[in-house]
Amino acid sequence: MAEAAASRRALAASAALSCAYFAAIGGFNPYAPLWYKELGLSVFAIGLLVSLQSWTRLFAPYLWGALADRTGQRVAIIRWAALASFVAAIGFVLPPHFALLAASVFLMFSFNAAIVPLTETVVAAQLMRADGAMDVRRYGRVRVWGSVGFLASVVLAGWWYQQVGLRAFAATTLVLLGLIVLAAWRLPQQPAAVHAQEAGEPIGAVLRRPAVRWFFAGVFLTVLAHAALYAFFSLYLDALGYGKQWVGLLWAASVLAEIAWFGFQGRLLDRAAPHRWLLAAALLSALRFALTAGFGASLWVLVLAQCLHAITFAAQHTVCISLITRYFPGRLRGRGQALYSVLGYGFSGVIGGLGGAWLAARWGYAAVFWAASVAALGGAWCCWLSHRHEQLDLSVSNASRA
Repeated sequence: MAEAAASRRALAASAALSCAYFAAIGGFNPYAPLWYKELGLSVFAIGLLVSLQSWTRLFAPYLWGALADRTGQRVAIIRWAALASFVAAIGFVLPPHFALLAASVFLMFSFNAAIVPLTETVVAAQLMRADGAMDVRRYGRVRVWGSVGFLASVVLAGWWYQQVGLRAFAATTLVLLGLIVLAAWRLPQQPAAVHAQEAGEPIGAVLRRPAVRWFFAGVFLTVLAHAALYAFFSLYLDALGYGKQWVGLLWAASVLAEIAWFGFQGRLLDRAAPHRWLLAAALLSALRFALTAGFGASLWVLVLAQCLHAITFAAQHTVCISLITRYFPGRLRGRGQALYSVLGYGFSGVIGGLGGAWLAARWGYAAVFWAASVAALGGAWCCWLSHRHEQLDLSVSNASRA
C-alpha cells in the first residue's frame, strides 16, 4: 500500500513537472523566432538561434543520461538542471546582442536537456508491467499534462503578445522557467540505484541490432520533418499574414488533438504493432506537411493538417518511449532515453534548422514544408525496415526456443 502511494506521488509530481516544462516550451518555441525577428535579426541568424536547441541535443542528453545511470541520482540532476536553465535565461533580459542571445539559448537548453529524458525514466520505472512492457494507458495519463501545459501556454502567450507585444517575451520566459524549478523540487527523491554492476547486454550490442538502427533512422527522419514545424511554422504563418493569436490557435489545434490521443491511446495502440504505428505516423507526417506547403493560405486545411499531430507526434512519441524501454532496460534506460533525444531531436533539429533557413531564404517557407514531406517519406521507409527486422528477430527467437 505504501509503495503504491509513493508511486502515485511520483507520477503526480512527474505530471506536474511535464506540465511546467511544456508550458515553458509552448511559451518559448513558437514565439522565439518572432521575437528574434522583432530584434532585427536576419532569417539565417534566426535559423541559427533556433537550431541551437538541437545542437545541445547532440551531446547534453547523453551526458546527463550517462551521469544518471552511473549515480542513480536522477531527481537531483533534474532539480539542479532546472535551476541552471533558469539562471542561463537571465541573459534574455539584458541588452540584446546576438552573441549574448546565442550563449543564453545554448546554456539554457544544455541544462534543460536533462529534464525530459530523466523524467521519462522516472515515469517508466513506475509503469513497468510484469511482462517487461510499459503501461501505455497510464503513461498517457501522465504525459497528457505536458500537452495541457503546452496548450494553455501557447494560447495565452498568443493573446498576451498580441496585447503587450513581444517586448514581454524575455520576462515571460523567465516566469515559465521558474515554474519548472518549482515543479522539479516537488519531484520526490528516489533511492539512489547505481547500475554499474548489473549484468545485461551492453549498449553497443543493442545499437548493432538492425531493428534498433532502423528504428532510430526512422525517428530521425520523422522528427526531421517536424523540424520545419518547430522552427518555421510561426514564421510561415506570419509571412502569410496570420496574426499572433491565429499563430497560437493553430498551435493549439495540434495540441488539442494530442491531448485527445493521450486520453484514448490505451484503447488504440494495442490494435496494431508498435512499428506499424511508427509507419502510420511517418506517412501521415508526409501528408501533413504537403498540405501545409500547398494550402497555407487556407485556414481550415491548416487546422486539418495540425490535427494530424495526434498521430504524427503523440502516437509516435508514446510508441518510441515504449520501444526505448524495451530495447534499453535497467541500467541502460537513461542512456536509451538520451539517445532518443540525441538521434531523434538533436541531429534532426540542427539539420532542419540550418537547412530550413537556407531553403526559406532561397525559395520561401513553403519549400521547407515540401522538404519536410519528403523527409517523412524516408522515415516511413526506415520504419518499415525496422518492423521487418523486428519480425525476423522474433522468428529466430521463436525457432531457437522450439
